Amino acid sequence: MKRNFVTALLLILLALLLFAATWWYKSLSADYSAPEAQDQGQNSGEPAPDFTVYDGEGNAVKLSDFAGTPVVINFWATWCSPCKAELPAFEAAFQQYGEQVHFMMVNMTDGARDTVDGVKDFVAGGEYSFPLYLDTELDAAYAYGVYSIPMTVFINADGSLYKSHSSMISEEKLNNYIDALIENNQ
Repeated sequence: MKRNFVTALLLILLALLLFAATWWYKSLSADYSAPEAQDQGQNSGEPAPDFTVYDGEGNAVKLSDFAGTPVVINFWATWCSPCKAELPAFEAAFQQYGEQVHFMMVNMTDGARDTVDGVKDFVAGGEYSFPLYLDTELDAAYAYGVYSIPMTVFINADGSLYKSHSSMISEEKLNNYIDALIENNQ
């Protein structure tokens, strides 16, 4: 009899513990849910932070090298599924707007998940022709406070921030932003 009582008590305690853990997990996940895609314009007009990245041949390239031209920067990685899904939209935009806007497809080349050779092979295999830049020192990522990818930043020709978009961007929204960026810089 005593044994049945102890077993029943342990089962009740286990059930209470599971209930408490479930409640705690749900309340924690509600507080720390992933941010939704955001269009950020709060820094519009502020100077865009300069940074150094490297082209496919290892040459240092700065954002300021493109002063006088609107710039679209996309932060991405080969291991990021949403990043890979939006690359065809960036390729199409580059084909359409590449004469009016400079594209900087900045791979966050951390040396572990993305290596220089691996990224080059990935881009060549996808037959992408947009300008590839490697952020091997994560200088650009730190300059823009990139905490999640993909992230796209639109820079005016005068070097000021126009808008940024965190999360995957649709081809339609990308083209709308680029059209507005071009219009804003005429």
